Amino acid sequence: MATALSASFAIHLVFAAIWTGSVLYFTYAVLPLGRDGELSAGALESTTSKLTTISRVSAVVQLLTGAFMSSPMGVATTTAYWSSTSGYLVIAMVVLWLALAALTEMGASAIRDGLAVDKVRSPARDASTRLRAASVVALLLLLDAGALAAGL
Repeated sequence: MATALSASFAIHLVFAAIWTGSVLYFTYAVLPLGRDGELSAGALESTTSKLTTISRVSAVVQLLTGAFMSSPMGVATTTAYWSSTSGYLVIAMVVLWLALAALTEMGASAIRDGLAVDKVRSPARDASTRLRAASVVALLLLLDAGALAAGL
């Protein structure tokens, strides 16, 4: 069981890092290039597709590994979730993961809608607010994970 738990932690952390990092990178490196018209529609479409794939795969992996880890962490019962700091942090993490997935999907959808009519600047501009919010959520997730890791 200890090996499975360790593997679950490792997989969870790797996918968390990939997901949060890709959202932050896309928001702060790719979107400004799109807003300035320095990216072709094909390049923006390709990077948006990759961001969506990472987000979807990571959401599923996070759900599965997080569910597996929650029981050995001692917050498996309903009452434990509502009566301990680690339980509150786990609940906050689930809510933040859902928000990250939703905001990333909405931002990517705004880009795809604009690319469908061969535009680059306006879709990148339209998606900016949602993806900036997703970046803030990603940072909050990292802080939450740090608090959980520190045993707060």
